[in-house]
Amino acid sequence: MRPSLLDPLFAPVASIEGVGPKVAGMIARVVPADLGDRPARVGDLVFVLPHSVIDRRNRPGIAFAAAGSVVTLDLRIDRHQAPPRGNRSAPYRVFAHDDTGEIALTFFHAHGPWLERTMPVGEHVVVSGRMEWFNGRPSMVHPDHIARADAAESLPLVEPVYPLTSGLSAKVLRRAIGQALSRLPPLPEWLDEDTMRSQCFPSFAAALQALHGPAEPPDVSPEAAAWRRLAYDELLAGQVSLALVRSRAKRLSGRPLGGDGRVAAALVQALPYRLTGAQQRAVGEIRADLEKPERMLRLLQGDVGSGKTVVALLAMAQAIEAGGQAALMAPTEILARQHLSTLEPLAAAAGVRIAILTGREKGRERAATLAGLEDGSVDIVVGTHALFQETVRFRDLVLAVVDEQHRFGVHQRLAINAKGDAPDMLVMTATPIPRTLVLTAFGDMDVSRLTEKPAGRRPVRTVTLPLERLDELVGRVGEAMAGGQKVFWICPLVEESEEAGVMSAEDRHAALRRTFGESVGIVHGRMKGTEKDAAMRAFKEGGTRLLVATTVVVVGVDVPDATIMVIEHAERFGLAQLHQLRGRVGRGNQPSSCVLLYKEPLGDTARQRRAVMRETEDGFRIAEEDLKLRGEGELLGTRQSGTPGFQVARLEFHSDLLEIARRDARLLLSRDMDLASPRGEAIRLLLYLLGRTEAVRLHRGWHRPRPHRPRVTGRT
Repeated sequence: MRPSLLDPLFAPVASIEGVGPKVAGMIARVVPADLGDRPARVGDLVFVLPHSVIDRRNRPGIAFAAAGSVVTLDLRIDRHQAPPRGNRSAPYRVFAHDDTGEIALTFFHAHGPWLERTMPVGEHVVVSGRMEWFNGRPSMVHPDHIARADAAESLPLVEPVYPLTSGLSAKVLRRAIGQALSRLPPLPEWLDEDTMRSQCFPSFAAALQALHGPAEPPDVSPEAAAWRRLAYDELLAGQVSLALVRSRAKRLSGRPLGGDGRVAAALVQALPYRLTGAQQRAVGEIRADLEKPERMLRLLQGDVGSGKTVVALLAMAQAIEAGGQAALMAPTEILARQHLSTLEPLAAAAGVRIAILTGREKGRERAATLAGLEDGSVDIVVGTHALFQETVRFRDLVLAVVDEQHRFGVHQRLAINAKGDAPDMLVMTATPIPRTLVLTAFGDMDVSRLTEKPAGRRPVRTVTLPLERLDELVGRVGEAMAGGQKVFWICPLVEESEEAGVMSAEDRHAALRRTFGESVGIVHGRMKGTEKDAAMRAFKEGGTRLLVATTVVVVGVDVPDATIMVIEHAERFGLAQLHQLRGRVGRGNQPSSCVLLYKEPLGDTARQRRAVMRETEDGFRIAEEDLKLRGEGELLGTRQSGTPGFQVARLEFHSDLLEIARRDARLLLSRDMDLASPRGEAIRLLLYLLGRTEAVRLHRGWHRPRPHRPRVTGRT
């Protein structure tokens, strides 16, 4: 049960005065929490932090106020000028002056009687808002604040500026946040005194008050003590959660996976190349993990084309040798079928029985696969989220391999646990992740890294080209196709949108077909699975030689004889995504190139990305640069993906706090694993407050006995 102390913060935002269902829906779009299917809560509002402030202490006088600046003016009201009767489109103007000049305060669709009561002629008032100048005459349209001179202290002098969405006014959001803060109950301190002192942290409540009621502009900086305090709370909650999940996962197991190496040896023999040193190290680490009585939780990080799938296959071979089954889960059907086409010939050579299960398999084919999984005649199943369905039952699932972890959330990881008796888990990602993000998103896992590319891979030459030279590029692409080369052409959008000047995949496909005819294909995420497969097959087999695509090809698609990658509107992609796309070429023994086609003018960030892409093909360096340029939220796509994105912490500012939080969490749990001490009880409040409820639920269930099934000790 959630502690009743937190009940005021778990009430829906619609319970706040002045917030109806419509406004609640708008607020849900600006709160930083990953809401999933639930409505926004009062507690979510306190973490909507300001990104800047308006400093209303600027009082230059009318004549010295710069256009576009936000100023506060001490005025005397001279006269009111209402719009002509019947002309609602004309503005209502109030003329006023100070010692330096005269100004018109302008209101559209105004309520005249209210303005007359608020600013009577002859009254001294204080107004604050943005200055505008028209033909040398000063004006302020809809001042943000108006107050009588004797009530001027009610004006917020340093006003926080919050993220907004269409239809949600700053005033409504500020008022809602103020009410949310007033509902904050007195909470016990969950940080230890040494950390509070060494980091100069205020209390939790004081930190929130400082950020939402800043006295100076620097108070809302991520580097200010108040923001760092809340960031540390969030990092600590994440590290405690990961430690609890890891402890739970380790306790669930105790079945070593031993094998005689026969299946693995047959697979290695069937490979057309030798394993790299990095692959051999990773295989050794995984083999050692599987042989231990503790459950394996390992992250396999590999740069584009580093050979993760083969490492995973050799891990699955060990599971099969021990008499169990393995599952390989991919985030998309395209990637699942790509894995199947890679693994099938190798599995056949080693006598391993492999099947696929996605949403597309129907009828007899599906029934046969389900029966094979249940009776054990299928050794390896490759699939998508379809593997989580209740109808899928395994005889003895002992190893789950999850590809592209950042697309699988905590719920999916827990769901696959239910398919076996706590199977060992190997997680793969082709997106190199900076060390700080590994600690936050995968702190419950051991990590293996593949830093070498297989022999024969050639570097990809990267060039940048402005869109003005598109015709020249099309001519060169035509020459390359005539010489037998294959080309990927990536567009950021599927179809035409309101975004001016952005070419969609469908439009680019139509334009290129007019030039190159039937040799141009297209694939994007809105196509049916069979259509995508047909388009990819035609490209692989040479029926088409140029494939226009959206980023659907970014993961896992393998066309070794594709040698040119064109990325249109490259300025719209992140560094990691550009690197992933570039990795689709250079997979064979032919020289390959990547063309970054960009639209001027480029911003600083886009310019820096372009420079990094030209300088290096090292995915791990690129990931670190991407973190600096974009921050962790965008890098992992956390809002939708289910990975531990942050409401408050910004790793580009707060990475120094991560190690402190990691040590703090480990020390806390080594002394108080049941969170029964006063500080442990306070930490539970923090976990609830920051939405780490899975960890709390796991913690509650630790002491329940679990049935244990002995593991089969040899392949049948």
